[in-house]
Amino acid sequence: MTASTADIAPTLFAWYGQHARNLPWRAQPGKAAPDPYRVWLSEVMLQQTTVAAVRPYFARFTARWPNVAALAAAPEEEVMAAWAGLGYYSRARNLVKCARKVTEMGGFPQTEAELLRLPGVGAYTAAAIAAIAFGRRAVVVDANVERVVSRLFAISEPLPKARKVIREKTDAITPDPRAGDFAQALMDLGATICTARDPKCSLCPLSGKCVAHKNSEAALYPVKAPKKAKPLRMGTAWWIERAGSVWLVTRDRTGMLGGMRALPDDGWSAGSDGSSMAPLDIIAQHQGVVRHTFTHFALEMAVERIMLPNDVQPPGKGEWWPVAGLDKAGLPTLFAKAARLVRAAD
Repeated sequence: MTASTADIAPTLFAWYGQHARNLPWRAQPGKAAPDPYRVWLSEVMLQQTTVAAVRPYFARFTARWPNVAALAAAPEEEVMAAWAGLGYYSRARNLVKCARKVTEMGGFPQTEAELLRLPGVGAYTAAAIAAIAFGRRAVVVDANVERVVSRLFAISEPLPKARKVIREKTDAITPDPRAGDFAQALMDLGATICTARDPKCSLCPLSGKCVAHKNSEAALYPVKAPKKAKPLRMGTAWWIERAGSVWLVTRDRTGMLGGMRALPDDGWSAGSDGSSMAPLDIIAQHQGVVRHTFTHFALEMAVERIMLPNDVQPPGKGEWWPVAGLDKAGLPTLFAKAARLVRAAD
């Protein structure tokens, strides 16, 4: 740590002691480290997801599965249903695999290298668990830290190429003691003061050391490469109803929204439109269109309603689910939107 950055950690710790966010998965400054299970669970949930969205899911998960052994014993389909709405569903599948591996091992390993061997644990999550749960020195860089550090050093290279330099700079200012608190302090600073829009530099404890602030250019960082337009895909889903129940299928584990319950659809994917081929030779009623944005594409999905006679069975494997209890089916957001569209018309 150079002379110019040596006092960043003490300054940040002093601010963090007064302004740390009160989060259910976190220990307050100066308190004993939180349970590694809670750190791991929260970090997996927070990937590509906001704190506000994660809070209720975290509360429900920890109430239902209070420790890693309880989660390891849970049927995967129950965990997937509980995860519905959080998105990026491969995280939920890996959650169960990781919980079972950790239980076999007798607990979470404490080093980044060992944590990286766990299913679904990448470099960021391994560093966060090692630092926050076990007090190991690790360089933890999430989107908030990325923003703070890019402004602190006025890193002009556009993302994502800038991430190597950002990590090196974060490493240079990360202290050996209290690396977990330091990471969380940077996260909180980015979430509350050094925000993406309208950074509150007058309130920032590091403003006197921030190159971007000194140049009156804080809002220009991090520099981002122009976004590519997402392709638009078209598809169709069918609401097949009989005697107060709707036909749900389980999606293929290896495809989009893998392993989730859903309405039958026409095979749309990130790479192609759907076929529009109806699963039954019965006239359907058009209910409207739902729109949803995935990581790599946007989708416009028509929703068609089929009222099925009692003597006709839908093709393929599936299950009849009571419409009145559909909120317990764990539908992913896209198909929950489709369900709301149909039910709003009743």
